[in-house]
Amino acid sequence: MKYFYLNHNSSDLIVFFAGWGCDYNQFTNLHDVKDVLILYDYQDLNLDFDFEKYAHIDVIAYSAGVFVSCLLLDKLPRVGKKVALCGNPYLFDDVLGISPEHVQVLKNINLDNYLDFRRKFMVSSDDEYKKYNELQSLRSLESCQSELAYLLKLYNENKDKIVPKFDKAIVAENDLLFDVNAQKNFYKNHLTIIPKAKHHIFFRFNSFAEMI
Repeated sequence: MKYFYLNHNSSDLIVFFAGWGCDYNQFTNLHDVKDVLILYDYQDLNLDFDFEKYAHIDVIAYSAGVFVSCLLLDKLPRVGKKVALCGNPYLFDDVLGISPEHVQVLKNINLDNYLDFRRKFMVSSDDEYKKYNELQSLRSLESCQSELAYLLKLYNENKDKIVPKFDKAIVAENDLLFDVNAQKNFYKNHLTIIPKAKHHIFFRFNSFAEMI
């Protein structure tokens, strides 16, 4: 995996597990005073970062990152809050996660239809669509498809070992990738619903810390 480190000389760190196809550029509208480590591009689970200087670490995991974080949480020291955003630990479960039908949608994204995908699945208004395109991921389609293949393999190898460990979950009311009613049943009273939002909810916040 890759990471992007925002150093604000804080003794506290937020570790953010981004979603499939993401990079750091998509979250530059968020402004924090704590240090932030953005993890993305899951084509392996190698993470070479020194966490020891931090007195406190909070974890936010988004979309596919919710599943990935479940495999790595035990490797992080002094973890406080753990927040899941628009995702489920059971990433490719037919009920709780991304359905086979929508996996095929992801596999079929190309240069001719990726803008349509963004507008339909990621954002809820034309204003958000404009912002999303201004802060779009800079990764190639080839990179994203390679990551998807790895995530599918990783999930099939680890789905029976997943132990959900989240204190809080936030989901979008109009998310088309993760069924909201299924998330209500899964997260129960730990759940917050963002009204009239789709999968990319980051224009509804000013910082990562606000999500915690």
